[in-house]
Amino acid sequence: MKEQQYVLKKPKTFHLKDIFECGQCFRWNEQEDGSYTGIWKENVVNVKKEGQDYVFTGICKNQNLEEEIYTYFDLDRNYETIKEELSKKDEYMKTSIAYGKGIRILNQDLWETIISFIISANNNIPRIKGIIERLSKAYGQKIKWKGNTYYTFPTPEELKNVTVKEYRDLGLGFRDIRIYETTKMILDGKVNLKELKENPNTMEVREKLLTLSGVGPKVADCILLFSDLKRLEVFPIDVWVRRVMNDLYIQNEDETKVSKKQIEKIARENFGDLAGLAQQYLFYWRREA
Repeated sequence: MKEQQYVLKKPKTFHLKDIFECGQCFRWNEQEDGSYTGIWKENVVNVKKEGQDYVFTGICKNQNLEEEIYTYFDLDRNYETIKEELSKKDEYMKTSIAYGKGIRILNQDLWETIISFIISANNNIPRIKGIIERLSKAYGQKIKWKGNTYYTFPTPEELKNVTVKEYRDLGLGFRDIRIYETTKMILDGKVNLKELKENPNTMEVREKLLTLSGVGPKVADCILLFSDLKRLEVFPIDVWVRRVMNDLYIQNEDETKVSKKQIEKIARENFGDLAGLAQQYLFYWRREA
């Protein structure tokens, strides 16, 4: 594959740390010069800020790097309008958006997102990244670029003969059986990824995702929001989100007594179809700031 370069000129909503460190992805790593190098599908790309522009350099199977970047980084969506609309909701949203103003929700491969967020359950980001890298190195395809070796995320077919023990040996812990069972369900056609993408009914897609081993409500919502399903109305709830929603909107003395339904109702009433983006701003602001 031939190296390509694309320059994104003065984007209004685009900041590397905000995009790659907000908890939505696990295969982008910061380099010594402040740039980030990442792998998605069969692409290996480095992105670096130069002045007000962003320079993308890398290799991709699709011969049009610009096209890949536009799709993956959701560049056709007007985030300025979204931020303006959400900022009007209340001062908390305004503050959180000012903090994470460069966030864009990536269009990540659905299969990779399913497995990545099953791995993310009760886990921390460095460990999640480590497991995904070991899984990719063991079963993905090798790509060489600039003297370094990278690995694609393995497809269901590439994981077809992997045993539970082999997953356990990669350090997956209790998630080993879940990855094994989910892969089998996809290969057996019990869940059809193409049909999920084509189904406009978010709740039906969510119910189908919940049948996968290791996919609970929070993981299902993360898959819906962060994959190329791109359902911006879902509101994933973890410890940080529960905390920030309780502190700002509910104010129960015991946050453990705040129910998911209570949080979802407030999110729906306050943020409507943009609840997923509101969640990202609030989550990132609360966790980082």
